[in-house]
Amino acid sequence: MVDDVVVSELRAGLPDGAVVNEPDLVASYARDMAMFAPSEQPRCVAFARSTADVRHVMRVAARHRVPVVPRGAGSGLAGAANGVAGGITLVLTRMDAIVEIDPANRLAVVEPGVVNLDLRKALEPHGLFYPPDPSSYDWCTLGGNLSTNAGGLCCVKYGVTTDFVLGLEVVLASGEVLRTGRRTVKGVAGYDLSRLFVGAEGTLGVITQATLALRPLPAAPVTLVATFGSTAAAGRAVQDVALAGVVPSLMELMDSTCIRAVDDWKQLGLDRDAQALLLCQSDSGGSHAVAEIERVAELCRKAGATEVHTTDDVEEGQLLLGARRLALPALERYGATLIDDVAVPRSAIADLLDGTDRISAECGVRIGVVGHAGDGNMHPTVVFDVTDEDEKARAYDAFGRILELGLALGGTVTGEHGIGTLKVDWLAREIGPVGLRVHAAIKDALDPLGILNPGKVFRAPPRVG
Repeated sequence: MVDDVVVSELRAGLPDGAVVNEPDLVASYARDMAMFAPSEQPRCVAFARSTADVRHVMRVAARHRVPVVPRGAGSGLAGAANGVAGGITLVLTRMDAIVEIDPANRLAVVEPGVVNLDLRKALEPHGLFYPPDPSSYDWCTLGGNLSTNAGGLCCVKYGVTTDFVLGLEVVLASGEVLRTGRRTVKGVAGYDLSRLFVGAEGTLGVITQATLALRPLPAAPVTLVATFGSTAAAGRAVQDVALAGVVPSLMELMDSTCIRAVDDWKQLGLDRDAQALLLCQSDSGGSHAVAEIERVAELCRKAGATEVHTTDDVEEGQLLLGARRLALPALERYGATLIDDVAVPRSAIADLLDGTDRISAECGVRIGVVGHAGDGNMHPTVVFDVTDEDEKARAYDAFGRILELGLALGGTVTGEHGIGTLKVDWLAREIGPVGLRVHAAIKDALDPLGILNPGKVFRAPPRVG
């Protein structure tokens, strides 16, 4: 294939083989896991191994005003890493060094291509723990986690990615390197620029290094599983746990559709008559963990649980947690999926579940709901036959109606997956015109040429004058 000037200049400053423009290979990097988010074929793919490589890519891009789409492992679910026509997809998975582990200060310095699970394994011998754990933690990269402010199953106790970011190294659209934050526990000198880049989905800069706060490795968990005959009872249990001041290390929920999908696939002996399943763990250690789970069990029974089971056996707990992690792939066995990501107040979880059931019936499509009950972040997943245009239209209608429901319940259109290209119009509805103008002002200040991940997150309002 004949190189254009952009590809030639990229190759001139990068290692051999770091830039590819063969159509078949480029196509394999054109989208992330959001099956139906808009995407386009990029001009080429550039694989960075260092901050210097990223700087070179951004300088070439700025000189020719070519879009750049930063990309990690491609595990995203909103299209944030989807290609832009004529652009450069900048892949950061080869920047995979754990630069430093500092046990005394409980921090790690990492490059963006480090896999979430690999960091966890590297920290264990030091008695340390990095809590954010998206469902794809065994293959998603920390750069992607940072760019979407990923959460995961442990958010209810530990928080999300941004709660663990002490500082960043970021290559700006101009090719300049910005370093934000510090290594100290406290520090309020200037604006908190680190939080500005976390969750920006690559629209403001390319993260090339992160300094992350760590926690002591938790004790082996005690686990609870409870089933309920109604979503209202499950929602009441979640609310009562929060009101009681109990903070489990995770609190996950599956509706009847997900329960049956997992059991159809793996024959785990789940209660197929249950309308909801609640899974909780406590990692407080010893008698404290046992007491926490016993309190949760008591509250579940009072809320109307049909069955409650607790265990301090680690392997059994992992099996139960594994059933939760299987929910989305189990639904995918039935057809194509549109995965929603609404977060509502915990008191509104039952209303969201009941409303989703109504939407499923009215639109005539299967919808399974799984999510993080502890923080109200639910993932209603619409399943449909992609070859049936009528069913596909009804699936998209259901997807939008769930987002409307989430907003009506005082929630947000995305709790952890991000906006990407999938929900650009919905962000405008959530934050309003003033919020959009502030977004546009920040974007213009950091990326005046508009070359960093254009078309993602929001559409800038028209400029006046």
